[in-house]
Amino acid sequence: MKVAGGRILAAGGLLAGTALLPWLTRTDPALTVLHARYGDAPTTPSQLAEVRAQLGLGDGPFTFFGQWVRGVAHGDLGASWVTGADVGPDVAAAFGVSVSLMAYAMVVAVVVGVALCVPSLRRARAEPVAGVGAGVLAALPEFLLASVLATVFAVRVGWFPAQGWASPASAVLPALALGIPAGAVLGRLGQDALPAAFAEPWVRTWRANGMPRSRIARHAARRALPAVLPQAGLTVVGLTGAAAAVEAVFAIPGLGGTAVAAALDLDLPLLQGCLLVLLALGVCAAVAVGLVRRWLLGPALKAGALPGLAPVRAGGPGRLYAAGAIAVLLVAVAAWGLTRDPLSVDLGARLAAPSWAHPFGTDALGRDVLARLGHGALRTLAVAAAVCAACFVVGVALGLTRWATGVTEVANAMPAILAGLLVTGLFGAGTTGAAVAVAAVGWAPLAAHTAALAEAERGSGHVEAAVVYGASRWHVLRFHVLGGVLPAVARHAALRLAPTTLALASLSFLGLGTQPPAAEWGRLLMENLPYAERAPWAVLVPAGALAGVGAVVVLAGAGRWRRR
Repeated sequence: MKVAGGRILAAGGLLAGTALLPWLTRTDPALTVLHARYGDAPTTPSQLAEVRAQLGLGDGPFTFFGQWVRGVAHGDLGASWVTGADVGPDVAAAFGVSVSLMAYAMVVAVVVGVALCVPSLRRARAEPVAGVGAGVLAALPEFLLASVLATVFAVRVGWFPAQGWASPASAVLPALALGIPAGAVLGRLGQDALPAAFAEPWVRTWRANGMPRSRIARHAARRALPAVLPQAGLTVVGLTGAAAAVEAVFAIPGLGGTAVAAALDLDLPLLQGCLLVLLALGVCAAVAVGLVRRWLLGPALKAGALPGLAPVRAGGPGRLYAAGAIAVLLVAVAAWGLTRDPLSVDLGARLAAPSWAHPFGTDALGRDVLARLGHGALRTLAVAAAVCAACFVVGVALGLTRWATGVTEVANAMPAILAGLLVTGLFGAGTTGAAVAVAAVGWAPLAAHTAALAEAERGSGHVEAAVVYGASRWHVLRFHVLGGVLPAVARHAALRLAPTTLALASLSFLGLGTQPPAAEWGRLLMENLPYAERAPWAVLVPAGALAGVGAVVVLAGAGRWRRR
């Protein structure tokens, strides 16, 4: 009942907050709607007054929200403020496309995740793998991967369609662009959970009794899956509603692009219809994941008979040395860039190739890429690290609270652009507003991971024994639960450093975050993406820096003593 109540309250709060969007952003919705309908054509006061009367804006946001809720109760999602058409058919069509794309992408994600976990399963040891491949793949920007795949396999080779949604072949490239980074995150979480499963006491007993390694690996995978499944459930919703960039590259009429366009146009009925179906999908995915997890954990969860914490051997100093070497290289490159001018414009050297004068080439305005990389390093990593730290704290705090499950599902279903518009209305456009917006939705995967690990630890025998001996709830939490939760969730938070950077950049690109001409790695990627075929260095340099950061994070996390 607590979970259901949390879902209802959180969903209602999100939809009600969406109804406040025009008032929070301090914009005239009538003017925005007219611009969406007629472009930059001049408007008159009489036209604005007519639109306000048509949309019922004079009655206030809560009256509009109440009318919308009554319509939903009767199966009516309302009419679009921009086109005047019924919202229901448009949302249903976009949802069907996005769910199909999500299904293809999830197949790719599962294949990638399993492939990354195969080395751990083959070794069958309580020792972490390096995981560099997972860290680098997780740091790949989806829109960059989509552009590269479209250029190579659609335009040059001609194996797949470049745009549209007409056949299963149209789904191959966007599914790869979405599924590879998502699968890398799932695979990394699996790599993190498997060594802890192999360190549990039953593995030693089975080996002593001559059990085949393949059978031990299958059961270890079953023990590791409950820690990964909540992230898979959130990925289902994320691939459905947060794929706007990939949908734009391939001109796919999906739900992500529809929701973003509705948010920018302040088309509240269409935006609330998109959010409603995303919330419903999130609830269904969460219920299904919960049932599968309970089946995997079995009766031992309620009986308090699950294995307790198991120490995992360190990966050796070599990984720390490798992480240090990559970090030193990144710092050296950034320091080199700090000696150069990031704002100097030379139109005569636009998109110049790497040379002695410009070691990493120039961008579309002739600015030195090395200089912008160096000057943007501190801003990029500091803000992204602060956001990840805030998400870690909030995610752990709410993940340990059982009633917050519904809030987690709702936050995960919320598009980052909507959070950006809502937060911008309160804090204004800038770095702070963008950071708060990304943090407002970025804690959800960490909370789901925390909740999964905490549930398993609470069902272990040592926690049951501590309660029997009179340990307080705080004592159990501090000495028996957090030790198994914090290290794994901290590594998960660090893995999200690169995606957080890109989320901040996407808001900045829409005018909601850091304003130009400030240098930022994510902004470098998005500004130079249209010129990637002519000047690939302008895109590969910041992408390589993000991949390097991802490798450092994974290698540093694998080189220590760890617990599940």
